[in-house]
Amino acid sequence: MTQAAANDADRTYDVIVVGAGPVGENVADRTSAAGLSTVIVERELLGGECSFWACEPSKALLRPVIARAEARRVPGLRQAVAGPLDVAAVLAHRDEIVNHWHDEDQVGWLDSVAVDLIRGHGRLDGPRRVTVRTPDGGTVRLTARHAVAVCTGTTTALPDTPGLDSVRPWTNREVTSADHAPERLVIVGGGVVAVEMAAAWQGLGSQVTMLVRGDAGLLSKMEPFAGELVADALREAGVDIRYGASVASVFREGREVRLTLGDGTLLAADEILYATGRSPATRDVGLDTVGLTPGDWLPVDDTGRVTAVDGGWLYAAGDVNHRALLTHQGKYQARMIGDAIGARANGEPVDDAAWGAHVSTADHTAVPQVVFTDPEVASVGLTTREADGSGRRIEVVDYDIARVAGAHQYAQGYRGQARLLVDLDRGTVAGATFVGPGVAELLHSATVAVVGEVPIDRLWHAVPAFPTISEVWLRLLETYRDRHQPRRRPPAHT
Repeated sequence: MTQAAANDADRTYDVIVVGAGPVGENVADRTSAAGLSTVIVERELLGGECSFWACEPSKALLRPVIARAEARRVPGLRQAVAGPLDVAAVLAHRDEIVNHWHDEDQVGWLDSVAVDLIRGHGRLDGPRRVTVRTPDGGTVRLTARHAVAVCTGTTTALPDTPGLDSVRPWTNREVTSADHAPERLVIVGGGVVAVEMAAAWQGLGSQVTMLVRGDAGLLSKMEPFAGELVADALREAGVDIRYGASVASVFREGREVRLTLGDGTLLAADEILYATGRSPATRDVGLDTVGLTPGDWLPVDDTGRVTAVDGGWLYAAGDVNHRALLTHQGKYQARMIGDAIGARANGEPVDDAAWGAHVSTADHTAVPQVVFTDPEVASVGLTTREADGSGRRIEVVDYDIARVAGAHQYAQGYRGQARLLVDLDRGTVAGATFVGPGVAELLHSATVAVVGEVPIDRLWHAVPAFPTISEVWLRLLETYRDRHQPRRRPPAHT
C-alpha cells in the first residue's frame, strides 16, 4: 500500500473509492481481489463514522448499562450490582474500543489487501476523475479506468432552529465521544440514536429528557409495540419522555443550554443532543461536475450504479444511496458492488438477477436491525404497516416471549414480545420483530428464514434447544398452526 504524497500530481487507477468507512473499505477490498488497481481517499479517520463515532463507541457505552439492568433481574445478583457504574472505567473502555481515535490498524489492513491510500478531501472533477486536496495543501488528480465509488455516508440532519448555531449542540459524534456524563441531557428525537443514547447516559448518571415530535411514539418505523416497551423501560430507568414536543428556540448562557419549547415551556440542560435524522454527505464531493445536485442522495440500481449518470462508471454504496442506513447493510452492498465492478472490468458476466452474486436484493426484502436498548429490539423484513401497503396477503402472529421457558431462566419478570408475519400465498416468513432482553441473538435465524424463503412447513423441523429464548419460534409456529388447524375434541369414553 502506497500513501500518495502531494507531489504525486497525476495518477491513474482502475478504481477510485471516495470514503474509507466500512463501506468504502469493502468496495476497495473486493475490487482489489478482482485484480484491479484501487485507491481509497479519506479526509478523516479510516474506519469512518461507525468505527469512531457511532456503532462501536455507542455499544461500548451501552453494554455495561444493559448488563447491569439484566443482572438486577437475576435472583442472587441484584445486591451485587446495586451500586452506580464506574463511569470513568466505562469511558476508558470506550476509548480502547475506538483505539483512542487513531486509525493505524485500519491503515495496516489496507496494506494487507493491496489498496493505496490518499489522505485528503476528494471531489469528483468530471467523468472518472477525482481531485484530492491533501492536508499539506497539495493537489492529487486521479483518473479511473473503470469506476469511481462514492461511499461518503451521512451526517446529522440539524433543523433550522433559532439559536442552534450558538449552542454547540451534540450530534452522534459528541455524544459517543464525551469525556463525562452531563448532569442534564436533553435529547431531541425518538429514533434509534435517541433511544440508545438515552439508555446509555441515563445509566451513566445523567438526567435525560427526550423531546419527541408528534405522537407516533419511539422507534416509529418499527412495530408499535417495540417503541412502547422501550418507552416503558426508559421511564422506569428515570428518563423523562415528552411526546408532541418541539423546540422553538435555544441559546447557551455560560455552560447551560436553555430551550423554549413550542408550547412555551422552558427547559434547561447542560448538553443537548440532536438525533433528528441523517443527511447525505454529498454537499462537497463534486456532484455538480457530473450533472448531479450537491447534497442529494444518490439513487442506484441493484448493482450500485448511480442511475442518473451516463456511462455506468459512477457507483454509490452505503448510507449515501439511501437504501438502508445501517453499517452491515452498507457493507453487504459494498461486497456486491465491488464484485460487480470487478466483473465488468474483467469482461465477465454480471449476475444481476434477484439474489444474484452482484446485486443487493436484501435491501428490498430482508434488512436486519438491532436497537441496543433495554429491552433489545430486533427486526427483519416487513413490518405490519409495510405489509398492509404491499398488497401481499399477510397474517400477523404474536407471542409473549415471557411465556417461553428460556425467558424464565434469563430473567425474573421478563417482558418481551415476538411478532411473525406470514405470507399466506408463499407460505413463508415475510418479517419478524422481537423485543426483550437477549433477543438480538434471534435475529440471524429470522433473517435466514426471510432471505431463504423457508416454507413454514419446513420451519417445524428447525428444532429450538430447550430452555432457550429461541423456543419462541416454536410457539409462534404453534400459534399459527392452531389458527388454521383447530384442535379436535376427542370422543367421549364409552
